Amino acid sequence: MTSEDRRTDSGIEVHPVYGPDDLAGWDPGEQLGRPGEPPYTRGIYPNMYRGRLWTMRQYAGFGTAESTNERFKFLLAAGQTGLSCAFDLPTQMGLDSDHPRAEGEVGRVGVAIDSLADMRLLLADLPLDKVTTSMTINATAAILLLLYELVAEEHGVDPAVLGGTVQNDILKEYVARGTYVYPPRPSMRLITDTFAYCA
Repeated sequence: MTSEDRRTDSGIEVHPVYGPDDLAGWDPGEQLGRPGEPPYTRGIYPNMYRGRLWTMRQYAGFGTAESTNERFKFLLAAGQTGLSCAFDLPTQMGLDSDHPRAEGEVGRVGVAIDSLADMRLLLADLPLDKVTTSMTINATAAILLLLYELVAEEHGVDPAVLGGTVQNDILKEYVARGTYVYPPRPSMRLITDTFAYCA
């Protein structure tokens, strides 16, 4: 293979330079669209960051729900515009903090959430109707999303105004990390049910 003959891993030829001839038959109006309109290739908002700045969030979570809540409040007061929650390994694997397999890992690389009471402490006095929340969680994503929504409802926040992301990528857990809880087929069903619920 010469430097002129390049292909992607899928076998698609990659030219050294692209020009107008490479776009023959391509209609930008139909295929590229306008910002804020399907297929959203030019952005999800009509005027993008000029009208709505990107969400600024720092990945945070450690120790107890109370400690992480204090950190979230500090970050929001410092100008952060969203929350990004790191969960500890037992929470990621669906283990309670007092489970023998959780020993030494509780609160170590993220916050420990075992119950609705913990989620209440984590989200106490946070403006859930004004910030979006990112939860880096996979196997137990549906459960933690439910706890998040229940606390928001207790705070008087309509679930329809909640925003954010849940990683919800169980395949990554089988391929890379190993923090899956359920067998593959039920896991795939659970993540697709979560998609449908949130849509």
